[in-house]
Amino acid sequence: MQETHVTLTGRPVISATGLFTPPDSITNEELVASFNAFVDRHNAANPDAEPLTYSSAEFIEKASGIKARHVMSKAPILDPDVMGPRLPERRNDELSVMAEIGVASARQALDRAGRSPADVDAVLCAASNMQRPYPAMAIEIQQALGIEGFGFDMNVACSSATFGIQTAADYIRAGNARSVLVVSPEITSGHLNWRDRDSHFIFGDVATAVLVEDAAIAPVQHWEILGTKLKTVFSNNIRNNFGFLNRAAPETAGTPDKLFVQEGRKVFKEVVPMVAQMILDEATRLGIDPEGLRRLWLHQANAGMNRLISHKVLGHEASEDESPTVLDTYGNTSSAGSIIAFHQHNQDLAPGDTGLICSFGAGYSAGTVFVRKVA
Repeated sequence: MQETHVTLTGRPVISATGLFTPPDSITNEELVASFNAFVDRHNAANPDAEPLTYSSAEFIEKASGIKARHVMSKAPILDPDVMGPRLPERRNDELSVMAEIGVASARQALDRAGRSPADVDAVLCAASNMQRPYPAMAIEIQQALGIEGFGFDMNVACSSATFGIQTAADYIRAGNARSVLVVSPEITSGHLNWRDRDSHFIFGDVATAVLVEDAAIAPVQHWEILGTKLKTVFSNNIRNNFGFLNRAAPETAGTPDKLFVQEGRKVFKEVVPMVAQMILDEATRLGIDPEGLRRLWLHQANAGMNRLISHKVLGHEASEDESPTVLDTYGNTSSAGSIIAFHQHNQDLAPGDTGLICSFGAGYSAGTVFVRKVA
């Protein structure tokens, strides 16, 4: 870290990112074998009911673009008698699983920026599904890393990370912090109904971290944050009703809405134009030619949605270089998806190149972070 007498600029930048990927992955073929075994058992046990339909790898890839997903608990998910993650409960004096993977991604971001935990002023844990209400996951991550200052959790579903980046950027702009970690541990396999043919393939697990700092203390190579914009519009089309007021086990029959549920076609129809227009409006406000954006790091939920949004923004069908995909190997990792894409696909850009980190999801919520590469 540079000396504390450095005059701060109030200009936020992204100094580095970090990524934790679980070692286990489930292919579409493995997932389909498990799901179809469940279908056979269900249909045999309920001969008078309307039979459930098989899934297939072809159906999954056509519907989503997903080919595989990383998970924290593979064997129980593939067990037709369980079909869900089963992570051993940890003692209160042990590091929680969300904090553990969050810390792993945060350490990588700090290492890449040449920072120590002592350099960081705040930790924001921005994710879709917290494993407990309190103490805040952010404070546990803060303690595990040895960071002074403060931390808090925030949940805006799939837009949590971009909302976290704007919050961190606002702290920098206001002079309330010099360096802020935005950590997104996403164990989304836990909120997924693995017995639902229309959604059993969607989600995967991961953790990302974004180090947002004042430009005056940033490493030579960093990303200037040109502008951020957030938007929310209430919708029931993506919902999860599980909470401490209704603690029925998620797998209990008759309570499917205690897990992830969505009206996929409505989401597609309503979110794509909303997000595309939001990007175009914000680009205009910032004086950025959207067709000149070098790269779009979009939320990794559905390949078709990204194709349409990028076309509306760039004015042409985006290439893989212009709008890279990690959805095929990671699945939908909620708020972490656009950050994974940015983390894995930014080193080849030249100084002066501009790009867009964009999220969208339940709420509806959407966030844009326009960036320019420096050095």
